[in-house]
Amino acid sequence: MHTVASEQAGLTVAALVRELSPGLSWSQARELCRGGKVWVDGAAAFDPARRLAGGERVEIRSGGGRSAAIELVVHLDPDVAVVRKPAGILTVPFERQDRDTLLALARVAIRRMESARGLPPNPTLRAVQRLDKETSGLVVFARTLHAQRHLQEQLAEHTVTRRYLAIAHGKVEDSTHDSLLVPDRGDGLRGSWNRRGSPPATARQAVTYVRVKQRLSGATLVTCELETGRQHQIRIHLAEAGHPLVGETVYIRDYRGPVLPAPRPMLHATVLGFRHPRGDRPMQFEDPMPADFLQVLERL
Repeated sequence: MHTVASEQAGLTVAALVRELSPGLSWSQARELCRGGKVWVDGAAAFDPARRLAGGERVEIRSGGGRSAAIELVVHLDPDVAVVRKPAGILTVPFERQDRDTLLALARVAIRRMESARGLPPNPTLRAVQRLDKETSGLVVFARTLHAQRHLQEQLAEHTVTRRYLAIAHGKVEDSTHDSLLVPDRGDGLRGSWNRRGSPPATARQAVTYVRVKQRLSGATLVTCELETGRQHQIRIHLAEAGHPLVGETVYIRDYRGPVLPAPRPMLHATVLGFRHPRGDRPMQFEDPMPADFLQVLERL
């Protein structure tokens, strides 16, 4: 176990692994990360480019790859896979060169799980929903075309339960946010349409229900439940209400209060519920706070 020193803060996980293992190549260091063999503060650090903070504890586990990968998968059956997304990785690739994604990691984990069960491998995963790169929590993938369409219909009907934990600046109150989100609110950022005239064709309704869970020092722990699922929806609604997420780096330019530090925007998809595509039975999953989220919560 190695504790990141102040002079090592800002190094990537792969760079520190090379420091701790002299003679290791960059490709070998990255492969250790991608294989789930490097852990930071008790969680597998799959992203080799993740920046470290002083005081974080880093461990290289020689035999950790298989168990770390399987920890990603919360539920698996022939139709759906519910997967736990770590912060710092994309859900699905946006560019051809994007390889360290949740989609890729989940395929590896599922292949190993089915092989261990003596089942023929079926690595097919179809995207249904996405989380921002720095958001952690639960994601569902479909494994058949029928399942994908069934889940997409539920999302369109707003019947999927998506509940998040968030730590936001200031004293947040229970509230409902209902606005039209546009790609550019006038200053280059995504946001709510609040100008005169008709909104553009790109405007999409976004509804977020915010409930207070715990008062903190200079911040509030809240739950955010989505009726819709627009890009950056929770981050935008909280910031526009004067309460940007702790760790927010984009939607914070208008905030005038003291900025609290965090390694990423403090947002975690904690509850995911839907009707199973085969048989229509209700299913619900819950993922507890990850280590970095819990550390910020305890500090506040």
